[in-house]
Order: sequence, then structure tokens, then C-alpha cells
Amino acid sequence: MSSDQPASATQVLQEASRRRTFAVISHPDAGKSTLTEALALHAQAITSAGAVHGKSGRKGVTSDWMELEKERGISVTSAALQFGHRDHVMNLVDTPGHADFSEDTYRVLSAVDCAIMLVDAAKGLEEQTRKLFSVCRHRGVPVITFINKWDRRGRESLELLDDIQNILDITPVPVVWPVGNAGNLRGLVEAGNPEQMRRFTRVPGGTHKAEEEKLTADQAAEQEGELWQTALEEMELVLSSGPGWDEEAFRAGHITPVFFGAALTNIGVGLLLDAVVDLAPAPGPRPLATTGTRPVESDFSGLVFKIQANMDPAHRDRIAFVRVCSGVFERGMSVTRAASGRSFATKYAHTVFGAERTVVDTSYPGDVVGLINATALRVGDTLYTGRKAEFPPLPAFAPEHFAVARPKDISRSKQFRKGISQLDEEGVVQVLVSDRRGDQAPVLAAVGPMQFDVVLHRMEHEFSSPIALDYLPYNIARVTDAEGAAVLGRSRLVTGEALTRRSDDVLLALFGDKWQMNSFVRSNPDVKLETLIATAD
Repeated sequence: MSSDQPASATQVLQEASRRRTFAVISHPDAGKSTLTEALALHAQAITSAGAVHGKSGRKGVTSDWMELEKERGISVTSAALQFGHRDHVMNLVDTPGHADFSEDTYRVLSAVDCAIMLVDAAKGLEEQTRKLFSVCRHRGVPVITFINKWDRRGRESLELLDDIQNILDITPVPVVWPVGNAGNLRGLVEAGNPEQMRRFTRVPGGTHKAEEEKLTADQAAEQEGELWQTALEEMELVLSSGPGWDEEAFRAGHITPVFFGAALTNIGVGLLLDAVVDLAPAPGPRPLATTGTRPVESDFSGLVFKIQANMDPAHRDRIAFVRVCSGVFERGMSVTRAASGRSFATKYAHTVFGAERTVVDTSYPGDVVGLINATALRVGDTLYTGRKAEFPPLPAFAPEHFAVARPKDISRSKQFRKGISQLDEEGVVQVLVSDRRGDQAPVLAAVGPMQFDVVLHRMEHEFSSPIALDYLPYNIARVTDAEGAAVLGRSRLVTGEALTRRSDDVLLALFGDKWQMNSFVRSNPDVKLETLIATAD
């Protein structure tokens, strides 16, 4: 599509209706990366899956590319995968697989229209799953539930659904029900077609799609006997006791459709992928920071939700991931950064499939575009053409771990400064400066300690400046102002780097624990101390 033949509003709406932009959320080790890989496999975007990291003779999953991820067997960054399924464009934005990177996950959830909540059949609703569900509810992101690992021993299906109802305060509505208990999965039955059972033959290692056989109700009853009858009775019990399927209730976050399966052996994954097409919402109008919304069919706008450097070690470049929110993105177009009012040309634009890239010429609402070496951009930036648009800023989490960073080799101070600055821009850690130490020894602030492992790894291997970290005795950060800073500077109740400044000029007061902070507040009740926004509890 050339610039002198712009897409009509009807064309944009049609293309947007074909998009499904979603993420998978879960507790670590629930099988998130495995499910991500299995979804791409079922969409025929890849021909074989490396389902488990770190296993001898197996590949790492397509969505994991950093060496640290391969070593640890977890996802610590988010990646974007785009593939087709049933004449739809699927934009699967992978999320970090560890609680220490929940801030990055929050950013990803700002860029999707739906989430798949992955639940371990044996462990049920774990802490990180509950927190991420709360983020989805806070952001108005509807949730599809996939109860994973049903091919292994686990809890009862009705018990797991009771937990979803009681703990998350959302009504589970089964779309697919298991025939057989966890660890003895005989097949799956769909709520909309109880006259048929799907039986799966596992593929060793889950490298290819499981073979599927469809049995009639009579065949299932003959071959599975009581297990088939029990499955039908349990499914009917849950359906009859709840509100049933309601699209508005789903999008409002009152109900969650439930699926059962096993990502590692590719059982039930195809049904889940179809459900994303059928149930997940297409891109819609997006609220603006002030008032009103940006309609999908209006001029181009996009949200920078992720910045990642050195995805390609051969090029050492930097990618800003942009969720297209409205209009049409065309490579080479001039866009405006809302924060500065300055424009720049988007000459180098790619879609990204794991570590692989493809030049993109045109993208529509819901798509994720990678802008190469757009050094002016920051996480949370709004880009637009035509009438100005600015989306609400992405909140920063309250860090709980702090450490002073120093270069091990002072002769590499230039690389040190560049690396720390870049990691700050990417949002890998928050970088603070204290008056006591200055910018030569910045204070790194993290939500979880594994973020420091990423910093250590990347500073050594990407920026050629190994660093040492001196950990500080703080675990609470509060936003203050100039008057509060003056009081903190005089107070005997705080010490060391008690007052720091973030790179966006926000002043943060640091405290060792809540007792120290409460003592300071009692002595200085008028000092501004605001909590940073974090996930909803």
C-alpha cells in the first residue's frame, strides 16, 4: 500500500477484526514457554518444537533467545511472535516466566487484548498467577483459562474450578472438559458437542502435533465406560450451576472460559488456539491519557511497550516494540513522539518471530512492530500521525532490592556508562543516583533479585564492562518531593543513599524496612511519601 493510496476506515476496521493480540500469563514452571511453542506449532508457524529448555539434545523454545534464558531454562524477557491461523493474524506477545520480571509482564499486558491464564493441574492457582490475574482485571484484559499438565497426576477438576471461583472471584465456564482424572487423560469433550470425544496420541517430546481421533458418544461410552459418563456429569454440573457463556460477561471480566490439556504433548492446544480466534476480542478504541479514546480507524498511533537491545549479537542493535493501536503503520512513514513533539522516520521496521526478523511494510491495529535503532524512544512512549494522541503512562513498580554498580575495570568507564544507560532505557532495572555517590556509582533498583543477574550478564557479555554490585540494606522506596528531600537530608532516622533521583527526575526515598519508614513518618507527618504503582494485590 503506497502513501498516496491510504487505507480507508473500512479497510482498517476489516484488518483489525482479523487481529488477535494476546499473552500467556502464569507462575514460573507452569509451562508458559512450552504452551507458547505449542500454539505456534499448531498454527503451523513452526514445524517442530523444542519444548523444554536445558534438556540434552533438545532445542530452546523459539520465543527464548537470550543466553541467560537458555542457561536458566526460563524466560526473562518478552518476545513477540506473529503467525496466521484460520485467516486471522495472531500476535502472541510472550511474557517473562519469573516473578522477578513482573514489571516487564505488566508492560506486555498493556499491549494485548486478551490473556491466557495457564494453571498447573497439580499446583493450582499459585502466587504469581494470582498477581497477574489481578493486573489483567485492573487493566480490563479478559482472561481465557488453560489448565495444563492434565497428563500428569494433579488435583480434581472440580476442585480447581472452585479455586478459580473463590480465590479470583471470577466464574469459570468450561468449554473443554477432560475425560479421566489428571494423570489418566483419556480424551477431551467440548461443552458445545457432548456427542463426541477427542482422543489424542502423544508424540514423544511434544516435538510435533499430537495425533487426534474423534469418537462418537457411543464409542466413548463403550471404550471409556464410567470415565466418559463422569466427565459428562461433571461438565453438566458446572455449566448448570453457573451463568453459562456470555460474551459481554467475558469481556467485562466476570467469567473465564476454561480448557484442559497438556502443552508438552500438544493435547488440547488446537482447541485453545481456535478459542482465541472465536472468543478473544479484536483491537478496539484505546483510552487516551486525558479524555476520550483513539478509534481504531483513525490516524496511526502506537504504544512503545518494550525496548530490547542486542537481540541479534551480530548487529548489536536496539529494538523498540510498538503495539499498533489505530490506523495503518507503513515503513518509512514519519511519526511524532508525543513526549517530545519531535518526528522521525521509521525506516527500519521488522516483525519479530523469536530471534528471527522480517522486514514489515504495513501493519494494522493489534500488530506488533519492531523499530530498529529508534534511540529516541522510551518505554511507555506514544507515537502518532495526524491528530495528537497520548496514551496513559506505564506505571513503574516499587523496587524492593537495591545495589550500587561499579565497573570492575575503570578503563572501561565509557562502556559502563553506556550499558547502564541502555539498561535503564529498556526498563531492565531502575537506575537511581544519590548525592552521596554521584552518577559514577549509580544505584540499581529492582523488583526481584534476578534482574541483577540479567544486568551482570549483559554488562559483561554485551557491553564488555563487567561490574561489581554492592547490595544495599533497603527494601522500600517512596516518591517524595524537594521539601521531603530537604527533611530526609537532615533526618537521623535515615542513612546513606536514603535520597535518590531516578532518570526521569522522580525523587525516591529509600528505607530499610517498614518500621524505619513508620518512625520517620511519625516524626515528619507532613513529608510527601507516595507509594509507587505496582500490581494489584
